[in-house]
Formats: sequence, C-alpha cells, structure tokens
Amino acid sequence: MISVKEAKNIILNATQDFGVEEIPFLKSIGRILKEEIVADRDFPPFNRVSMDGIAIDYASFKNGQRAFNIEGIQAAGSPQITLQNNENCIEVMTGAVLPKNANAVIRYEDVVIENGIAQILIDTIKDFQNIHQKGKDRVEGDVLIHQNTIITAAEIGVLATVGKSTVKVAKLPKVMIVSTGDELVGVDETPLEHQIRRSNVFTLVSLLEKLNIPSETDHITDDKPILKQKIKTYLAHYDVLLFSGAVSKGKFDFLPEVFEELGVEKCFHKVAQRPGKPFWFGQTDYCKIFAFPGNPNSTFVNCLAYFYPWYYKAMGLNVKIESAYLDSDVMFKPNLVYFLQVKLKYNSGNLYAVPIQGNGSGDLASLVNADAFIQLPQTEQSLFKKGESFSLIRFR
Repeated sequence: MISVKEAKNIILNATQDFGVEEIPFLKSIGRILKEEIVADRDFPPFNRVSMDGIAIDYASFKNGQRAFNIEGIQAAGSPQITLQNNENCIEVMTGAVLPKNANAVIRYEDVVIENGIAQILIDTIKDFQNIHQKGKDRVEGDVLIHQNTIITAAEIGVLATVGKSTVKVAKLPKVMIVSTGDELVGVDETPLEHQIRRSNVFTLVSLLEKLNIPSETDHITDDKPILKQKIKTYLAHYDVLLFSGAVSKGKFDFLPEVFEELGVEKCFHKVAQRPGKPFWFGQTDYCKIFAFPGNPNSTFVNCLAYFYPWYYKAMGLNVKIESAYLDSDVMFKPNLVYFLQVKLKYNSGNLYAVPIQGNGSGDLASLVNADAFIQLPQTEQSLFKKGESFSLIRFR
C-alpha cells in the first residue's frame, strides 16, 4: 500500500500528450487552447465614438463657443467623414468612427438641437471625452489569449473579433468507462431485492463531461473470460479506461489478475486513504487504466483526486489548489488520508468546511448534501481541530 502523495506522483508521471486539432471556434467552449491569439489590429481599430451625440473641435468650446451648426452625420459602420469647419459639429452615433478634425463628443442629453443648430447645455467638457481612443485596449501584435487557456464565452468573443473562425485546441483522450458486477441492473429496470441500479458509471460520465471529455460506457458481468476478452479490445482502442468495481479482495474481483494476464503494467494497487483504499492504476504503451473501488463515494473521490489532476497535466493546465478551515473538530483514528465530505460556507471572507456525517463509502445519497472533500493528512494524530486549514477537492 502506498501513500496518496506517491500514488498521485506516479499518475502525474504517466501523463501523455494527445496532440492538437483545429476545430470551428464555436465548437471550442471548454476546450484547451493550444495557440496564442494575437491582435490582428489595434483595439479599438479607430477612434471610436462611445456616446450618441455631437462631435466638435474642443478648441472651439474652450474659446467659449456653445452653439454649433450641424454639418453632417457620422453613422456607425460608415466611412470616416471630416469636420470641414471647426466651428460646426457632426452628429455621431455610438460605435462610429470619430470624424476627422473632431476631438470631443457631447452626448445628446447635454445638447438641444433646433433648426440644424446644436446648443451645448453644460459648462465643462474634456478633450477627447466620450471617445474610445485607437489602440487603448490593445495594439496590433499583443497577445490577447495565452496558450493553455480554457476557452469560455469571453474567449469566443475575442476569437470572433480577430477573425479566428477555426482554433487549435488540445485533443481529448478517447475514454471508455466500465462498470462490473452481477448485482447491477440498468437505470430503467426494477431491481430485485438483491440488486441495485448502475450509478457509478453515470457519475463518472458526468464528471468527465464537466471536463468536456466525451466517453463511452459498458457493463461487464463477473465472468472472467468475458472480462478478459472485452478489456483486451478496449486496451487496443482507447487512451483511457475507467473502471468501477472488481478491484478489492472479493472472490469475483477479477480485474487485477485480468490486467496481469493481458500484460498491463501495474503501477500500484491500494492507497493509504479512505474512502477508496483498493484503487488500482496501471498502463500499457498506449492506454492508462484507472480502476476505482466500486463503492460510490470511492469512485467519486478517486476520479476527482487522481483522474482530474492527470487530465489537467496532460492538457498543460495549472490548476490552483484550494484550501478551507475546518468548521468543527473531526476525529479520525486510522493512519490514512481521509477525504471527508464537507459543505462549504464563507465567514468574514474566509472559506470554512462543515463536515457532513455520512454512512461510509457506500452512502451515495450523502454526496448531494456536500460541496467538496477536504483532505485530512495521513498522521498518527486522531484529532483535527476546528480552524485548521486543509486542501479541498471541490465538486460544486
């Protein structure tokens, strides 16, 4: 049995680069950017009017002029026109190019227009007011989005602005999620007294969807020849296999010996943690295998604690580790890392973790009352005191 730290290091050292693909920018939400996006011109690309109103030569106002003949209209999207007489003005619309020879915009609310003359009602204006000056945000060649950014709606807008109709993103691993066990039946079936519905596989599907990773699923009964035949096929066709169940000491827990017979390199089996102690991890030249224990909370926390960091590193992401203060004392005697379910709350700007009382790793229902797991370290002590800070694994 190895420590949580050792297990995580082994997994992180087993990451791989899945390459890059170019996809339509509107399909890139949630994907990992694999190129730098630079400004193809200044932002904004011209002196941009930011209020509907009139554009004037500031010097005329400074010299005491308050009434201006309207010389023309500068609409948004139309070519730039020129203020021919610096004692006149031009009506301008938000988003329009600032007319040549104009250097201040007074909004309509501050003028009265009658008979083609705009009378300014305020006594003070500023040079270049209500004008978004060319290049103020960014200049041509500036990096707008850095590589390894997770693409959100904000990035989509920038991609459109610079004309990136397609974008380079990290390829995603091809993943198969497998549940095992004769006691499991389909979601839409009515289980017998000795059966339960499949749930772990769909938890894993959802956890991967949160990372925008598509996956396929299968269920295999506790039949060793069938397990071996199917897993052999999956090893050849998928980058990652996620299993739930059949890795403990039960008579029908065949996965470890099936992996061995198929030539899978075992990196470790059993981690000093609760829940999820029987966790098995291995690899071939082309496939990584995460075999989680079958209890629901074990599958859930192991995916978050191990598969997520593996994926982040494979994609080139640096993810900040959060921490929180215990809201109450916690007693835990085994010398293991304890992934404790907690509800999160803020108090005076600090994040606190309120322990959730569950009924062991099989208590799936308790997860709906929690927001995260707080990771209490492996230690000889049995009391973790209120106010002590520990790292968090959020799932809300």
